[in-house]
Amino acid sequence: MTSAVQSIPVHLRGTCLPGGEPIEFWIRDGLISFQPVRGAQTLCRRGWILPGLVDAHCHVGIKYGGGHEDRAGAIAQAEVERDVGALLLRDAGSPIDTRFIDDMPELPRIIRAGRHIARPKRYIRELGIELDDERTLPEIVAEQAEFGDGWVKIVGDWIDRSVGDLAPLWSDAILKEAIDAAHAHGARVTAHVFGEDALPGLINAGIDCIEHGTGLTDDTIELMVSHGTALVPTLINIDTFPSIAAGADKYPVYQRHMLDLHARVRETVGKAHDAGVPIYAGTDAGGSIVHGRVSDEVDALRGAGLSATDALGAACWDARRWLGRPGIEQGASADLLIYDEDPRSGAEVLRNPAAVVLRGVVVKG
Repeated sequence: MTSAVQSIPVHLRGTCLPGGEPIEFWIRDGLISFQPVRGAQTLCRRGWILPGLVDAHCHVGIKYGGGHEDRAGAIAQAEVERDVGALLLRDAGSPIDTRFIDDMPELPRIIRAGRHIARPKRYIRELGIELDDERTLPEIVAEQAEFGDGWVKIVGDWIDRSVGDLAPLWSDAILKEAIDAAHAHGARVTAHVFGEDALPGLINAGIDCIEHGTGLTDDTIELMVSHGTALVPTLINIDTFPSIAAGADKYPVYQRHMLDLHARVRETVGKAHDAGVPIYAGTDAGGSIVHGRVSDEVDALRGAGLSATDALGAACWDARRWLGRPGIEQGASADLLIYDEDPRSGAEVLRNPAAVVLRGVVVKG
């Protein structure tokens, strides 16, 4: 492989997934072309070629361990994602404005959901917008729809210390108003949900995606299928539930609930997949999960019953289609990964692409 300069056209040949068919194309002015380009330098003669990976739930701007990142810290997080091949990030809520990253072509593209929307004392302190009166939810959702990149993030449930367990934050009626408001502004809505009780109201209100979804049951899985609701299960984050429970001795009902949700999460996700719920890979990086672990999430999805191809698609071609971003297509930005081995063979291979191409430039490899 050779380095590429954006003004110099390059040529690639290899194997394309998911079908495994041979593919040959060129990059000119940062864009993919299936028409031969005279004078192109060959970047890849063989190997596996993918569109850039997607982390469909991460938080650029939340410091590992908690708190707000500064500009340099947010850039460092984006660099980590880029180097493991995650070239498209759906930022599911950040306390800082990361739009300056859009002006840095060497960093991944970010689709933002604005800030988390929660109630006082019902989410992680200082991360979200806290509403004293739930009746203002539609107004704030509309504001965040204008601020984000086509997504809004609400907190659907959290521990209610007055009852000692997970409980919904919003009434069903106000959720319907809020989600309708987001849709009227051209945005989709997703929600943090751990438990069971908040799910019917959110899904029936027309929410577009559920984050985590550990409390899904056969009934709410069926409801998601009928509404076309997507799921981003963040399995590597759910693996932190035992440590969360260990620190919750004051709330034994919540403690047992979290352990139960953790124990059955892979079975839950497997049932959702088998039923036809669209599932996408997100790590929840930022806070308790370090950035750059999308390959581990792909492996976790395989452990929940997805095939190797489906699990990779959940972090690649399928996720890109869901988010409205192109893959390897005529005229698309050349955001590509090149592997010497089949990237479906495991996390070690997937996290170590031989080359990373972003906007037509080799940024690693």
